[in-house]
Amino acid sequence: MPIVKKKIKSKRKNLKETEVKNLDDKKTNQPKDNLTEKIKDAAEGLIYISESDAEIMLFDGGQAKAVTKEEILSRTKKPADSAVEQRKFTEFFARLTEIQDWFGDEEKETAQKYARLKELLERNLRDLKVFKIGKIELDVYIVGLDAENKLLGIKTKAVET
Repeated sequence: MPIVKKKIKSKRKNLKETEVKNLDDKKTNQPKDNLTEKIKDAAEGLIYISESDAEIMLFDGGQAKAVTKEEILSRTKKPADSAVEQRKFTEFFARLTEIQDWFGDEEKETAQKYARLKELLERNLRDLKVFKIGKIELDVYIVGLDAENKLLGIKTKAVET
């Protein structure tokens, strides 16, 4: 174990809970309550399966007035006349979080990880929506507004023929 970790562990023994949290924050140089980091961490390793497989990643669209087709097109620098399909948030996660009888341990863990991501988004974002932009090869954005009206969520790609 590196010396730094030993020092941190020995310091923890004599600290109050809030002081331990501050020590953790200093160690990572980022606050533990940073929503963008929480979303990024929750999405890490998740793959969206359509007719192709694509990584699920953090989407940070910056300040926004509302969660609308126009806003998402502007934030993603897509043409205003792009094909956009809007879906319900719960619809997107339905097949990803449902555990099937035939699932092995890995599939169950993936479904649980999707459920944790869904819950994180629901707890921290309002007006959650899904936007599929394009035809056949789609950019998919699952977004909402945080407490400071920042457009946040996740993004992925899908192929639908």
